[in-house]
Amino acid sequence: MLPDVLPSVLEIDGVHTYYGESHILHGVSLRVAPGEAVALLGRNGAGKTTMIRSIVGFTPPREGRIVFEGEAIHRWPPYRIARRGLALVPQGRRIFAPLTVRENLLLGARADGWTLERVFELFPRLRERAAQTGGTLSGGEQQMLAIARALLTNGRLLLLDEPSEGLAPLIVREIGAVVDRLRGEGLSILLVEQNYHLALRVADRVYVMNKGQIVYEGTPAGLEAAEEVKRRYLGVA
Repeated sequence: MLPDVLPSVLEIDGVHTYYGESHILHGVSLRVAPGEAVALLGRNGAGKTTMIRSIVGFTPPREGRIVFEGEAIHRWPPYRIARRGLALVPQGRRIFAPLTVRENLLLGARADGWTLERVFELFPRLRERAAQTGGTLSGGEQQMLAIARALLTNGRLLLLDEPSEGLAPLIVREIGAVVDRLRGEGLSILLVEQNYHLALRVADRVYVMNKGQIVYEGTPAGLEAAEEVKRRYLGVA
């Protein structure tokens, strides 16, 4: 666990988000420190994806603040937030099926840091399939493509929304190893997941969400010991 004295890359303070008149997030607060991997866990419908949508500007909060690297971004449009340095791997991958792997990767690529060669080193299968269209890839390969595409934007905070969803256990382990490697290289990460074991394997700190509220904050070891939290909010025995 990183010490609390470190400044935050991302600070979410008292966020309330609605869809129309439906109140989804109820005063959510969380933080991600530089180089830290934070996992946000919860069941389906807990509000996790709404939290991601609030951060990136798709569904701006009505109340509260979202601060990235010391600058309030909660009133910004999504394109400006992306340019500021947030890289999103969306739920469901959202790749461009008719485009080739290479074309998908180059769409949002920016100079500095991550290059095409570097993501091909991280995901060798994407190099092999560079000329294939995205729609011909397996689910696991599409998830690799979505992560690689986000890395090529060279953001300073990587947001991963349910990256293990619908994937075979072997591929989930591969994705977990990639996230762990990125954390080891100092990239700040916010991981939204239902996969309890994956999240605890790669996270420095964890939050648990239920019905749009944070009901637990602590370390992976602390959550492992919190039997009531695991049973009640995550369905983990």
